[in-house]
Amino acid sequence: MRRLLTTLTLAAATESTGLAAVPAHAQTPPATIGDRYVPAPWWMRDPVIASVGYVRTEVTANRAGFGASFQSVERTAAEASRKAADQVRALSQALAAYGVDVVRVETTVSTRPLYDQYRDEAGNLRDNVRADRIERYEAQANVSVTLRDVRVLERVYATVVASQPTSISPVNFNLQPDNATKTWLQAEAVKDAARRAREAASNAGATLGGVRVIDPTGRACQTDVLAGWPSYGGGASQATDVAYAAMEAAYVPPPPPAAPAPVMATGSRLAPSEDQIEAATLALQPPLRELSDQACVVYALN
Repeated sequence: MRRLLTTLTLAAATESTGLAAVPAHAQTPPATIGDRYVPAPWWMRDPVIASVGYVRTEVTANRAGFGASFQSVERTAAEASRKAADQVRALSQALAAYGVDVVRVETTVSTRPLYDQYRDEAGNLRDNVRADRIERYEAQANVSVTLRDVRVLERVYATVVASQPTSISPVNFNLQPDNATKTWLQAEAVKDAARRAREAASNAGATLGGVRVIDPTGRACQTDVLAGWPSYGGGASQATDVAYAAMEAAYVPPPPPAAPAPVMATGSRLAPSEDQIEAATLALQPPLRELSDQACVVYALN
């Protein structure tokens, strides 16, 4: 108790002399344990209105990826690996013409032995796992394709299918918003917060004053200053104004520059022809992905 009184006396003396107080640790609460209420932040000493702005929109996915595998079985591991690599090499040459900024290709080759098989007393088929009982070697070349321009997805996918892989995975889509999209989201969230604050102040018979706080994270509007210690710092927000504002105009990102037409690899009998690619072309439309953001703006009230 003596130590606590000494700390409080020192803090009061520092405030009265105008000296800068030593900053407290991040986990130190802004009040004395045992007080009934948590003190309000500095920007709530006068009448204010805290408004949370929300924005939500849908943007077309701009990334796609899928994989394919090619298998080859031969007498020796070297021959099996060579034939599997030949198939991957022809496909890689066909996709490299798009450029690394449009299509990225990663390849790996693995080899495993195929052993002679026999049946045990129960009739179960088992591998005779012995070095002198290897019959064949199986090589598998895996191709991982990542597209940074989804407009060439249908042709790239058809090129892989026309190469006759042993297996091919479904296409996965994702969205990587650019800086312009993120900036637009934040600007719309702040506009929505301002619109909500004006309407709330007008409905209450007041007018907005100057801006006290602009918090892009929205956390400043979630301060539980009217609650006691049991609910201070709770994970759930107590805000009741959580309805999304209607969008005035949907954001449509500018179209990227047209991708160059690919130049098919030559000199390889395994490269798919134009007719084979055209026959394997399927409709692959990138889905829409939701983006949302929020911002907190605190105004003084007049």
